[in-house]
Amino acid sequence: MTETERYAVVVNDEEQYSIWRADQPLPPGWRGEGVSGTKQECLAHIDEVWTDMRPRSLRERMTTA
Repeated sequence: MTETERYAVVVNDEEQYSIWRADQPLPPGWRGEGVSGTKQECLAHIDEVWTDMRPRSLRERMTTA
């Protein structure tokens, strides 16, 4: 891995975040979140936006209980 490798922030239907190499096809079930950059830039973005680590389905169940 070099600092010039580009990554994309990806998110799944459960609103869980990850990073994926920008030059690779996205894995099934994941979509681009619109942010790309170095690995550290992408991880910093995820730290900012992913404040609740619970999957979306669990959060929804807990609010209707």
